Amino acid sequence: MNSLAKTLTIRSSPHIAAVAGVDTIMFNVVMALMPVSLYAVYAFGLSALLVMVTAVLSCVLTEHLLCRVSGRVTTVGDWSAVITGLLYGLTLPPSLPLWMVVAGGVIAIGLGKFLFGGLGGNPFNPALVGRAILQAAFPAAMTTWPVYEDRPFAALPTSTLTLPMTVPQYDGMTAPTPLSDWKFNQVAASTGDLFLGATAGSTGETCALLILIGGVYLAARNMMSWRIPVGVIGTVAILSFVLNLWNPDKYAGPWFMVFSGGLMLGAVFMATDMVASPMTHLGGLVYGAIIGLLVVLIRVWGGMPEGVMYAILIGNALSPHIDSLIQPTVYGTAKGRKKELAKGGAK
Repeated sequence: MNSLAKTLTIRSSPHIAAVAGVDTIMFNVVMALMPVSLYAVYAFGLSALLVMVTAVLSCVLTEHLLCRVSGRVTTVGDWSAVITGLLYGLTLPPSLPLWMVVAGGVIAIGLGKFLFGGLGGNPFNPALVGRAILQAAFPAAMTTWPVYEDRPFAALPTSTLTLPMTVPQYDGMTAPTPLSDWKFNQVAASTGDLFLGATAGSTGETCALLILIGGVYLAARNMMSWRIPVGVIGTVAILSFVLNLWNPDKYAGPWFMVFSGGLMLGAVFMATDMVASPMTHLGGLVYGAIIGLLVVLIRVWGGMPEGVMYAILIGNALSPHIDSLIQPTVYGTAKGRKKELAKGGAK
């Protein structure tokens, strides 16, 4: 028999061709995150680079070791752990001690992903799980920000190499983020600085333009649901516009609310987590609107200036319920027949 002969396999529908696999999608997400990651290094220097590299390595190594210990085939080749590490690193202060970065990376993969069975089983965004635990455990370190203008490419902040289980010491000036400066001092940063990321904050609070470009790239390739970020950003913009119109001295305007903090990164790359977000188109819009509403509520009336992380985690918890409530009518089902009968009776 000819060894080059091909076998024709006939199977039932559906017939889907040329669909990107998990590794292809994840790799494209990594590529979409590269511009904002490189800009973060430019903005905050070597400390930001070390924070992001440490975050990625801690997540990848944790996933590999957990797979080996549990007898599974390692899954680091699908790029999902790299994305978790990169997103997690982008949510951290550039001067955070590296041992804290490692601790959060282990938690992100171990608690946020592996505990639920790995990729496809996690109900929450793993990167935000890691950051949330760090926020609760080390609130001072997680809310200390270096001044944007100080870009140390020749030296590292003392806090970066702090020994494990010791209190970090900061040898430079710290600055408030635009959100905290507005919430506590009623001082608003310029829209241009916010859009280009020329402000203090997390490594990922950089250049909304580059984040949007990455999101458009993924949406154009059908690797991200554009409805979710539109729901998040649109809701924040509308609500903040109404509040600012009512009392501009007390409530920030829509441009400030959209471009400040981690909203752009969260809306485009975190709320769109394929596992932790709704499956239906309408569900994605509702999910995004809920997250946007929570962001505004926390920022305006909460005790903390930022609320994106908590809003997305709450949205993740609601995601399965949104899917169960918003289901398209399947032709031939009892529910569908009742609707058709109701329409016929109305005529």
